[in-house]
Amino acid sequence: TREFAEGIAALPKMCPHFHLSLQSGCNTTLKRMNRRYTAEEYYEKCELLREVFDHPALTTDVIVGFPGETEEEFRESKAFLEKVNFYETHIFKYSRRKGTKAAVMENQIPEELKTKRSDILLKLDKEHRKEYEAVLVGTEQEVLFEEEVTIDRKDWFVGHTKEYVKIAVPAEENLANQLQMVKVSAERAGDLLAGEVR
Repeated sequence: TREFAEGIAALPKMCPHFHLSLQSGCNTTLKRMNRRYTAEEYYEKCELLREVFDHPALTTDVIVGFPGETEEEFRESKAFLEKVNFYETHIFKYSRRKGTKAAVMENQIPEELKTKRSDILLKLDKEHRKEYEAVLVGTEQEVLFEEEVTIDRKDWFVGHTKEYVKIAVPAEENLANQLQMVKVSAERAGDLLAGEVR
């Protein structure tokens, strides 16, 4: 609710990263999954969080290849992911579990088709992640540093912003468990955003 969103936004220790499990962006599939929400209700909540928080990171889980998922349903789910434009989407291929209702449903999806659909959404996820991270380039972000890693034969200290975006800086000193302000640059450390401590 708006009251809840505004209430948590007023808490100084609240980080603007929200992992809202979706499973599918298609109402027909959601109904078959026995989910008690619609894609429209879900979208409304995402937009509410974006109204209340400044550039929050919205992440989600999506299952591809749930029994009975048609090509049209998959396309509808993909279009919904494009509409919401998540920071990150964790994509899972449906896995048959003995004893569940879904395991005995008709129209089980072949593995090769699940893989094809998963690959399409993984590509979309990569595009969305880069779009979100591009907004951070040139800004200063508070980062909680956690560990030293080697990327492309260079040592970096890596941590997370409040939005749970990974940032790397050259490992010139031990930054473990420290909060530091970092100027984010256009340079990257492998797949990660990079910057320098201010």
